[in-house]
Amino acid sequence: MRPLSKNQINLRFFRLLLVADVEVKQLEFRGIKREHLGVYFEELGAKRVTDRFPFVYAANDWTGEIVSEQEITFTSSFKVNAVTVRFHAKDQIELAELIKNYRYKTTRIGG
Repeated sequence: MRPLSKNQINLRFFRLLLVADVEVKQLEFRGIKREHLGVYFEELGAKRVTDRFPFVYAANDWTGEIVSEQEITFTSSFKVNAVTVRFHAKDQIELAELIKNYRYKTTRIGG
């Protein structure tokens, strides 16, 4: 029997999360490119599992998804993107830590 690749292992973990009793939280990020949000998952230790929506990123104890992206129009000249991100973790403590670390990466300081 051949050993499983990293993507196969991560996909199995992701499927386990779908049927297991896990903690889930969904957030919306505005004004940050979808690609950057994916890189932040990778910087936290995840590997990308899928190549289209929902973009799935799986790590050892958690999974993140970039669920959707849309453009929000405030005025005819002021438009921003809004990206929905979903986090899955084995318990509330792990979920809170994941979201804290992810939000740190998405922090933008105005000037």
